[in-house]
Amino acid sequence: MKMDNRCYFIPTVCTDIVLQPAPAITYRAIGGIMDFYVFLGPTPSEVISQYLDVIGHPYMPPYWSLGFHLCHYGYNSSEATAEVVNNMRKFGIPQDVQWNDIDYMRDYLDFTVDPVRYGTLPALVDDLHQHGQHYVMITDPGISSVQPAGTYLPYEDGIEMDVFIKNSTGQNLIGSVWPGLTTFPDFSHPNATAYWTKQVARFHSQLPFDGLWTDMNEVSNFVDGSTEGCPDNNLDYPPYKPSNGGEVLHKKTMCMSAKTYSSTQYNMHNMYGYFEMIATMGALKTVRKQRSLVISRSTFPGSGKHGGHWLGDNKSKWMDLYLSIPGILNFNMFGIPLVGADICGFGGVTTPELCTRWTQLGAFYPFSRNHAALVSPAQDPTQFEEPERDAMRKVLLIRYSLLPTLYTLFWQAHTKGMTVARPLFFEFPQDRSTLAIDKQFLWGSFLLISPTLVEGATSVQAYFPQGVWYDFYTGEMFRSSGVVRTLPSPLDTINVHLRGGHIIVRQAPEITTALSRQNNFTVTVAVSINGSASGILYLDDGVSLESYENGQYSVVNYTLKAGALTSANSQHAEYTPAGGKWVEKVIVYGVSTYPESMDIDGTPVHRYIYDNGNQVLTILLQSHNVLVNSPYTIRWV
Repeated sequence: MKMDNRCYFIPTVCTDIVLQPAPAITYRAIGGIMDFYVFLGPTPSEVISQYLDVIGHPYMPPYWSLGFHLCHYGYNSSEATAEVVNNMRKFGIPQDVQWNDIDYMRDYLDFTVDPVRYGTLPALVDDLHQHGQHYVMITDPGISSVQPAGTYLPYEDGIEMDVFIKNSTGQNLIGSVWPGLTTFPDFSHPNATAYWTKQVARFHSQLPFDGLWTDMNEVSNFVDGSTEGCPDNNLDYPPYKPSNGGEVLHKKTMCMSAKTYSSTQYNMHNMYGYFEMIATMGALKTVRKQRSLVISRSTFPGSGKHGGHWLGDNKSKWMDLYLSIPGILNFNMFGIPLVGADICGFGGVTTPELCTRWTQLGAFYPFSRNHAALVSPAQDPTQFEEPERDAMRKVLLIRYSLLPTLYTLFWQAHTKGMTVARPLFFEFPQDRSTLAIDKQFLWGSFLLISPTLVEGATSVQAYFPQGVWYDFYTGEMFRSSGVVRTLPSPLDTINVHLRGGHIIVRQAPEITTALSRQNNFTVTVAVSINGSASGILYLDDGVSLESYENGQYSVVNYTLKAGALTSANSQHAEYTPAGGKWVEKVIVYGVSTYPESMDIDGTPVHRYIYDNGNQVLTILLQSHNVLVNSPYTIRWV
């Protein structure tokens, strides 16, 4: 896929993309239909919105999926997995989702559980659900083809429904993946969704998981092409072979002459993971009847409609920590905002400092998951000493406090085609200094994240575009003309700044989103240079299918003008939180003088605090019973 600020090209076949020194980019596709779209923008954000109008807007994820996730390939037992969950609770560290990699399976067979090592997994999943937490595990597309007759229904169902990819002679193509010899479902087949739903439903009745991790779906194959090789033809050995990292086009994947219902693998290869995502999310909707989570390794334009993505097998290296930022930003531009990198690194051995810094950055990934490889030592937050553990807890609690704002950003992505995480040049396209910045990024248009990315560093160089910026933690104001500042960054802190002119909503954090959603809200106002600000909050139950489309939501608009903060429910009032629903306080950054009087809808407000040093006004509303989605106006003079 190619996209810049003007043009979009969709190749479903193998394609070379070569950077030229002009500067220019050369594309060499080996076939297929050439679809080109031109987006006029003119701003970067408008280009992305127009692009998403073509490929489809991102799906609205369940609220719980925005919490913190943990996984490790090699827990090796359900008891060891449960111990991690219990330790996170013991230390009061937020966690919403526990994952398992392929070691939970019996002989690496999809839709099975090892009865010896993971015999208590159903009890663990039940315990997670009782604590308001969730469970996700991995699945691969390779279905074992060599199990004894009558013992493995995923294969036998596939034979009966004729959904497996064929070789050039019309026989089921046989490859090799984790369980040994395998077939591969053809997710473009009319029967594929029914087949996949049948497997998901049967397995879910044994183990009530909440989402699926679709791995190895490029499709990946441990042999080149098939166990019988590939025929000598122009599809498997084309006149021109793009640089795919191997001597043949079918290196570690299936033969390009393999037949799907829609076409040959030559024409369909890039879309395999996309079609699997559609089938997987469709199956989860049918089975769970709630919003679910699908995280896929392979994606294609439009995949964001059906789930999210992680950035693959990275390493526990400082360079990989840094490189995750452009990865996150790219996939937001690709229309897959639910994206993250493996926090602390998948491969290798992390260090306490690296894992702390990575957790701080990862707390601001749209999708936040710590995951480690089979041979890597455990690296969840409980494995570290108190200073690092406390720093990780601190930043994850900050993430959880911001989830109402993050959820609103996902709603804007879902309904308007906006990005969640975005580069600075999206908001400041006329500021050329922002064009090359890839060590900072924004949540929406208002929250500037400046992580520490260098080993041993106790300060960070951060660029502030022109405008008013406030320290997120203290409210200290800084008026920038477009400059780089040196900011202290002790091990327990990631620098975050709120842009003047914006209003965000926070919620008192707990160790799960279920508990956090029971708490009250804080409205935080960052006053612009002209004394105004605005913001928006989206509310729904976080789990129901198509809450927005069915009108079961509330949208609250906030405006500040001339010393009056107004909350107005502008669209719907069909949803009011069942638990936490009160505005506990309002914090206003950038109030130059102490207010002499204050009222809310004409009723005097007597409880407020003014910090003259940072010019921060805190208004305490506990006694006023202000519903988060109710209209009100607070005035001060």
